[in-house]
Amino acid sequence: MCDYTQAALTCSHLLQNGAPDEYFKASNIIILLMLHITREEGTMSQLLIIIQLFFAVVIGMYFLNMLRSQQGSKIAVEKESKKEMEKLQRMRGIHLTKPLSEVTRPSDFREIIGQKNGIRALRAAICSPNPQHVIIYGPPGVGKTAAARLILEDAKRMFNSPFRQDAKFVEVDATTVRFDERGIADPLIGSVHDPIYQGAGAMGIAGIPQPKMGAVTKAHGGILFIDEIGELHPIQMNKLLKILEDRTVFLESAYYSSDDTNIPFHIHDIFQNGLPADFRLIGATTRDPESIPPALRSRCLEIYFKPLIPDEIKVVTRNALRKISFESEEGVFDLIGKYATNGREAVNIIQTAVGVNINENRDKVTVSDIEWVINNGQYSPRPERKIYNEPQIGYVNGLAVYGPNMGTLMEIEATAINVRRGTGRLIVTGIAEEEELRSRDGRTIKRKSMAKASVDNVITVIKKFFGIDTSEYDIHLNFPGGTPVDGPSAGVTIAVAIYSAITNSYIDNKIAMTGEISIRGKIKAVGGIIPKVEAAIHAGVKKVLIPENNWQEIFKTFDIEVIRMSNIVEAINLATVRQSDVKTMITPQPAETNILTAASICGTPAIQAMGDKNIPL
Repeated sequence: MCDYTQAALTCSHLLQNGAPDEYFKASNIIILLMLHITREEGTMSQLLIIIQLFFAVVIGMYFLNMLRSQQGSKIAVEKESKKEMEKLQRMRGIHLTKPLSEVTRPSDFREIIGQKNGIRALRAAICSPNPQHVIIYGPPGVGKTAAARLILEDAKRMFNSPFRQDAKFVEVDATTVRFDERGIADPLIGSVHDPIYQGAGAMGIAGIPQPKMGAVTKAHGGILFIDEIGELHPIQMNKLLKILEDRTVFLESAYYSSDDTNIPFHIHDIFQNGLPADFRLIGATTRDPESIPPALRSRCLEIYFKPLIPDEIKVVTRNALRKISFESEEGVFDLIGKYATNGREAVNIIQTAVGVNINENRDKVTVSDIEWVINNGQYSPRPERKIYNEPQIGYVNGLAVYGPNMGTLMEIEATAINVRRGTGRLIVTGIAEEEELRSRDGRTIKRKSMAKASVDNVITVIKKFFGIDTSEYDIHLNFPGGTPVDGPSAGVTIAVAIYSAITNSYIDNKIAMTGEISIRGKIKAVGGIIPKVEAAIHAGVKKVLIPENNWQEIFKTFDIEVIRMSNIVEAINLATVRQSDVKTMITPQPAETNILTAASICGTPAIQAMGDKNIPL
């Protein structure tokens, strides 16, 4: 019996070690013990007892070792987690001061400078019983994001607003949104975590697909703000359009079956009825409207935030200095207004200048500080042009738009030299004569410059309506400024400039104009008329000539005289100045034609015919 006891102790020791080969040794010892007992005792009952003892010990020791292993893993995980948590707490205890751009961020609509009309339109769209989807266009740094962040709280204060007090504002940056075409991950729309993917958890082991909510569902009952919405992938854009229509997100998975009773009820409901996504979309973009899909534009109210003018840049700069309690000398705001094109640039210039002052133990920003920042940062002057102080021959103030809804004064100058009949040339500089257009489907189209086509139209009009043979002149038409110009809206300006150069007629320096000209002498409507008129005001223009079809009643409220014109005759009559009215400091030049009058026009047979039929004089 002593041998049996010794053998049992050996088995116990081997089983406690837990290694597979130790289990095998213990099993062999127990089997030998059983055979020995059977041979010596010969009783079946003792054999059964030994077998039961064997299995009980093996199973017990197996689970004991598993428990020890799990306990050890848990202790190691908890130890690592405690270490990482301490590291996180130490990191969270470190705080830098806020950057000036964040300190000066608008916390109220009154702090958003220069966007009175845009904010009014945004409030009309969102703060109403039936809020609409919105797309905000505008250059960077003019308050688009700030306005979007503030509008929901403004809407909640309306008594008839559908937004509840707990409505959420969910912000997504389209430039960083990434998704998988297989549907594995889509933080904007939502996705399904299929059981085959790593990290599926207990449901994955059970073969249950798990829907994951995207931003459109998280914004349910509130506002989804997508910054730079024009950068969204076309696939996501199409999905978003469907959600705006259905106000529900429908997800699919090859692992879902409506007959599978193992799938929880809420997942059945999600796949059959979809996830709720009843929100209002506010998208912001620095792109032109033409780059946004028409299907999305048609579902949204389009609001335009205008670029900031120098006076508004000054207000932003003054507010930034006030918030950090810093002083500045006279001329600082004017200088920043000449270079900064938006609020963010103005704040960055101020922040750098203040940093220089602090490093040099000074407490007042000087003009020389701003000049150093501008030169070091390689800032370019704003394309702000002012009118000349006196009338000119062959020089006309045109109007143009550039970027997202930004207007500017455009100089157009022309000279005409009399040459032998039939030898005259036309030289045009400062425009893009040919350009390549790339469509959304990747095709490239070459087309002739619209500005060049406008010049061709002007030559035809001058020959037909004024009886001037342009082949008798070397005409040089120039668009100064170094920026390539294109577009048909300079047509009437070109016509007036060439007419002035040929006839030596003075053009009123306080008049600016815009309009496309047809070969029938008509002035056709053009785009961007509001920013063009605003640019004329800032340039010091007193009168603006616009196409009759561009007239709006709002022009009556502008601090400038806006005059409608319908044909080239009206444009030239309004733009030219009598020599007697020109300042005495200008030496009069011989002029073949002074002022174009109805009588002089009717004296020309070609113009007489046109005047009778098409052009009201």
